[in-house]
Amino acid sequence: MFSVKELVESDRLTSLPSNYIFGNTESNRHCLLMEPEETVPIIDFSLLTSHDPHQRSKTITQLGNACLNWGFFMVINHGVAETLRDEMVRETESFFDLRGEEKKQYAGKKLFDPIRCGTSFNANVDKTLLWRDYLKIHVHPHFNAPAKPSGFSKVLQEYCEKTREMASELLRGISESLGLEERYINEKLGVESSESHQLFVANMYPPCPQPELAMGLPPHSDHGLLTILMQNGIQGLQVMHKGKWVLINPLPNSFLVNTGDHMEILTNGKYKSVLHRAVVNNKATRISIGTAHGPPLDTLVSPAKELVADDAGQAYLGITYRNYLELQQSKSLSGKSCLDRLRFSM
Repeated sequence: MFSVKELVESDRLTSLPSNYIFGNTESNRHCLLMEPEETVPIIDFSLLTSHDPHQRSKTITQLGNACLNWGFFMVINHGVAETLRDEMVRETESFFDLRGEEKKQYAGKKLFDPIRCGTSFNANVDKTLLWRDYLKIHVHPHFNAPAKPSGFSKVLQEYCEKTREMASELLRGISESLGLEERYINEKLGVESSESHQLFVANMYPPCPQPELAMGLPPHSDHGLLTILMQNGIQGLQVMHKGKWVLINPLPNSFLVNTGDHMEILTNGKYKSVLHRAVVNNKATRISIGTAHGPPLDTLVSPAKELVADDAGQAYLGITYRNYLELQQSKSLSGKSCLDRLRFSM
């Protein structure tokens, strides 16, 4: 089956097909239970970009604490029009609603194909399929977009430009929170250069007949420096915090931001990438839209020498962004297993 959406629409499912059961022991099923909601950090973007030094300094401190203690935060007052966000969700839904034949032209098998859509994570190696369809588009440095729906390309280009601008500003604040010069991360890793890498990832999680047995995305961390996410109003994102899963309930018109593996490498482990997962439900389709922001593909990412303490040493091997993506995407999604391979044993 090319997609979960087709599977759901092809038959009246009353039970979950066996190849989608995410673990078949009682202990594994218990792991899918959600913990109560907790308050997550909120960053006011308008204060981060304020000309008032006191307001900006206070917000940078809040941003640093969010990266240090959570690896995750909400962004409000970001300046991205709500109409643009709504249009991006509608166009994404329209893409997933295209006939299977129209989407199959984008069923690329290579990691760096400009546009890829498919199901699960890596269906060729996944032992258990994930209850998820996806669309992945490399949108920078070279912009790509599917020909259909007709309005998708224009909305996508504007949306990705806005999120790139947001990522650059957030990285400036994060640099300062680390005691570095404001433009350190952006300049050291070329994030604002014409060759920086941005990946658009849209996920669709259709209603599932037995959501307690399935998984949209298993616990994992993201590649890149930052991921900026929004969703269609249906809950499902959970973040690991202090050993517990926290269900995220975003504020209206907010963005969700998490630190990625390359932030952890760059900061020598001070700002760790956050484990998160997507759970599914049996009532409504959830759409999430993320943009992953990283350096140019052939940039070597290693711990910043300014953040390597003499007594602790370098905690991670350096690796090019391209090679890291190839390493992560060649296997099943599993926690921080990819990042773990780069750790120096102390």
